[in-house]
Amino acid sequence: MPTVVVTGGAGFLGSHLCERFLNEGMKVFAVDNLCTGRLANIEHLGANENFHFSKQNVSDHILIPGEVDYILHFASPASPIDYLQLPIQTLKVGALGTHNVLGLAKAKGARILLASTSEVYGDPLVHPQKEDYWGNVNPIGPRGVYDEAKRFAEAITMAYHRTHGVQTRIVRIFNTYGPRMRIKDGRALPNFFRQALKGEDVTVYGDGSQTRSFCYVSDLMEGIYRLLMSNESDPVNIGNPEEISLKDVAEEVVRLTGSKSRIIYEPLPVDDPKVRKPDTTRAEKILGWKAVVPRTEGLKKTLDYFKQELGLS
Repeated sequence: MPTVVVTGGAGFLGSHLCERFLNEGMKVFAVDNLCTGRLANIEHLGANENFHFSKQNVSDHILIPGEVDYILHFASPASPIDYLQLPIQTLKVGALGTHNVLGLAKAKGARILLASTSEVYGDPLVHPQKEDYWGNVNPIGPRGVYDEAKRFAEAITMAYHRTHGVQTRIVRIFNTYGPRMRIKDGRALPNFFRQALKGEDVTVYGDGSQTRSFCYVSDLMEGIYRLLMSNESDPVNIGNPEEISLKDVAEEVVRLTGSKSRIIYEPLPVDDPKVRKPDTTRAEKILGWKAVVPRTEGLKKTLDYFKQELGLS
């Protein structure tokens, strides 16, 4: 039975990864310091004898007994509200945490997949974003703590691959949504749902013309699994290339919830990307992967979850 370690295993994406690999018949060790993760995300897995949880901060150390076949490094604050409140921790987990996890992979002879992000492209001057684009990032801006942490993480991951022969994979994740998102995590969709369900004004930043591409979580899980099992060591974009403005998404959420909320506009945050759309050609060619869940379907499933979170169902 292969053994998988998921750092950030109690987070939104980490918990879905734990579930996926248990369903694949593997033993799963979830590691999380619960900085932004929640035990509620993984409590339904506790009865599975192949699931183990350990509270550890990978920026300090990581201790996993026995053999390890695969490591998925997802430990990091990932929403602006988190990494703006936890800038030092974000930089440390991108640098020290990634170094420690790569050391574990080297020691165990394990294959490691790094969760990188579309934020490595910054406020892009190339559209859509391809993996060979080097990005337009402000290293000293407030978002730089996350952007540069992930760019460093990619660099050290490739260094371990080239220098030590560690089997490495890098996924650049574009906006993903679905059940187990924190409703107050500060990202667009949770904000829109929370405000609309509570009958509050729905806040759009800037004029709402900035675009995003939203991928449902099950599509992302499939792409990550295929990438981990592939032979591709260069970064691969995983995301839904269907682009939509944030104003249009806010209007969709208001309609879907049946809310009477108004849409209001506030100033755009510093360095907020104006466009975001993945070029997924590499994922399609190498992994045979593409997003298949329509946004209307994914939003309905996410709505059901947020209703439960708010005690409205």
